[in-house]
Amino acid sequence: MEIHQDLNKPVDDNSVDTIVMKEAQEQRPANPEPLPQPESPTAQPPCGNTEQKCHKGHCHTCLAILNILLLIGLIVLYILHFTGTGTPSKVNPNASMPVIPEDGQLKVACVDSDTLLAKYQYAIDLQEELNKYKEAQEKSYQQQMTQFQKDYQNFLQTGETMTLSQQQAKEAELKQRAEKLSTLEAELTNKVLQKQMDSNIELLNRIFAFVREYNADNQQFDIILRKTFNDSPTLYMNPAMDITDEIIEGLNNEYKSVKGKKVGK
Repeated sequence: MEIHQDLNKPVDDNSVDTIVMKEAQEQRPANPEPLPQPESPTAQPPCGNTEQKCHKGHCHTCLAILNILLLIGLIVLYILHFTGTGTPSKVNPNASMPVIPEDGQLKVACVDSDTLLAKYQYAIDLQEELNKYKEAQEKSYQQQMTQFQKDYQNFLQTGETMTLSQQQAKEAELKQRAEKLSTLEAELTNKVLQKQMDSNIELLNRIFAFVREYNADNQQFDIILRKTFNDSPTLYMNPAMDITDEIIEGLNNEYKSVKGKKVGK
């Protein structure tokens, strides 16, 4: 389109705007037909507004919500990292599975070990044997100490009648015996303690072995607890769960049988 303008006539701003608007209207293409929208839902901003409705104010709200979500995510990662909560625990595939009773009920019993040791004849015999061994060791030490004191007093009284070489030999002998006696008491004490430890191990092995056999042949409890006066894992136990007398009777019968066989030999 050609524009004819008189160069000598001043330009009117309104006329220029009118011409530009007319030209824009003539060049504007026709509005296309609207395309059908797919039925699948479209993503919406966190604020719930669509793209057409999400104005400037709503966009600020969306950004604030996103920042809060990111902050929460960072806090969770921080906690998991420093507390180790997010790290899966190592599980041993070869570990035994927990035992669950078939009837769903746990059968528990208890044994009073103080009463057992006081009435179990084998335990009584072991204690007597240990006491005799201890008395023998103490007697041996006292005899050697008494003899040393006598020999030392005798040397003080008769040393002047000895020659110099005899005095030196006797002094060396007494000194050696004194050094031996100074360590003999500790050695004998260790022997007694070792004897007591060996006796306790033998006693416990017998009790454990019998309880396993007794439980397999009788009630078949899931747990048998040991109750003592000074150190007990329980504060109360139903008296009906106490099988101490039965265990003592079985242990004594077994010990009589074994002891009778040894005497017969």
